[in-house]
Amino acid sequence: MTQQYFLNENVFITESGTTINDDNATLYFSEEAFAEILNKAEHYGISIYDIKSTSTISGEAGKSVNHLTLKKKATDSTWYRGAFKSLKNHQKGYIYAATYKVSKKLLNR
Repeated sequence: MTQQYFLNENVFITESGTTINDDNATLYFSEEAFAEILNKAEHYGISIYDIKSTSTISGEAGKSVNHLTLKKKATDSTWYRGAFKSLKNHQKGYIYAATYKVSKKLLNR
């Protein structure tokens, strides 16, 4: 199983919110959908390396947060939950994307 297949089948399917593809094949999700994705990432132990946001109104790039700047492991859910909470409180009407890595052990299940 490939990482992209695993993410599409197990993580990116959300009950709320929208998914938007941008030109760089990056998937952006609404605030509600991204919160669901973070819950699933924590459940599966998926690494999240960075989170970035983009305005739905103007299309301009928002803020970006990386796990290294916070000196946390990519699998530590406290960093990405805190970063997402901070981003959504400072930016209204934004959509969110992240860089993920699924472990080989999880892919081989």
